[in-house]
This record gives sequence, structure tokens and C-alpha cells, in this order.
Amino acid sequence: MGIAISKAQDGHRLKRHKLRIPTPGGRMETVIDDPGASPDDPDRKGLMLIAHPHPLQGGSMDNKVVHTLARMATDHGYVAVRPNFRGVGMSEGEFDHGKGETEDMLAIIDFVSKNYPGLPWRLAGFSFGGYVQHRVAKNIPTDCLILVAPAVNLYIFDEPSTATHIIHGDKDEVVPIEEAQAWANSHHVPLTVIHGCDHFFHGKLAELKRTATNLCPW
Repeated sequence: MGIAISKAQDGHRLKRHKLRIPTPGGRMETVIDDPGASPDDPDRKGLMLIAHPHPLQGGSMDNKVVHTLARMATDHGYVAVRPNFRGVGMSEGEFDHGKGETEDMLAIIDFVSKNYPGLPWRLAGFSFGGYVQHRVAKNIPTDCLILVAPAVNLYIFDEPSTATHIIHGDKDEVVPIEEAQAWANSHHVPLTVIHGCDHFFHGKLAELKRTATNLCPW
């Protein structure tokens, strides 16, 4: 496990682990930011897996929305886990339309859980990553699933986890707010609108972070 130390803006020091985790699709490049001061730090509350946008359209673990959600997690004592999907960065494999990506995320959860036994998982995903996390949530217990601008108009989202929350911009040019709201209403999923916000949350990251923070019980 390669380890580097990074410093957050507030001076809090994070342990950063850079891994290539074995999954059904090959080895997936994964960055883990750990706010714990020691392996058994009681202030470490849980883990959050964050999934990035479409891998064939420039999505990666370095996406600014993904970074924002990771920082939210570590600010609240959660270990942030950011994988690259198949074929992105140093991750092996090829795009599999969400099916294989779901299997890979579950394998990453299993691998990481062995290093942090007993800690609960929360999930977050942006756009295509929201579709993947919607599927992942059917396979693991979680009390918070945050879908940021989920691509409900591009993929089939079936019955969601009861822990699901949606954050969406009213100026989203990729996933129109009307389609996101219609899906949310039909499945009784709470949706929070960020006004004046496009699909990529340009100029709205601070508001996104505040909104997402309020959705999970920390």
C-alpha cells in the first residue's frame, strides 16, 4: 500500500493511500483519504465510496464534484474512497455500461472493509456514477446514498434504496431537472434543487458540499 500525506485546507492531515484493487474487471486504481490518526482511531466514523461521471466522457476520480464529496466525508471523520472506473487512469478493463462497474465497486468495498473492519458504508455518485451507486446500494447496507445529478434519462433506474437523496441543478443541460424530478416523485425520493446550477456544478461546489452535508446524519 503506497502512502503519502496530504494536508487539507483547514490544516487537518490526511493519510492518502494509492492502490490498484483487484476486481472482476481487473485492477482498479483507487485513492483512499483517511482522516484517522491511527489504525484504531475512535474518531473514524465510517467509509464513503464516491463514484465519478461517465468514463468515456472524461469522468475520473479527479472530477471536482467527486473531490468535493470526498472532502465532505473526511471533514466528518469518514474515510473517502475514490476509484477510477474500468479503463480510466491506471484502472484495467473496458467500459461495461454500469453492470461490470457495479461488480467492481462491490469488490472494492469488500477489499477496503477488510482494512477497516466494522465501519459502516455510505455511498455517493455523480451522473453515471449515480447510476452505479444506485445499483451498489441494493447489495450493501447503507444509511445514506447521495445521487448528484443522476443520469435517470440515460439509464434505467429501478426501485431505489430508502436511503436515497438526490441533488440536482435546475439548469442541468445533460439531465433535465424535469426528468430527475419526475423520477424522484415516482419513487418518493427527496430531491434538493440547487438554483442556477448546471450539470457540472460550475461555481456551485460550496453549495453542493453544504447541501450534501445536510443529507446525512453525521
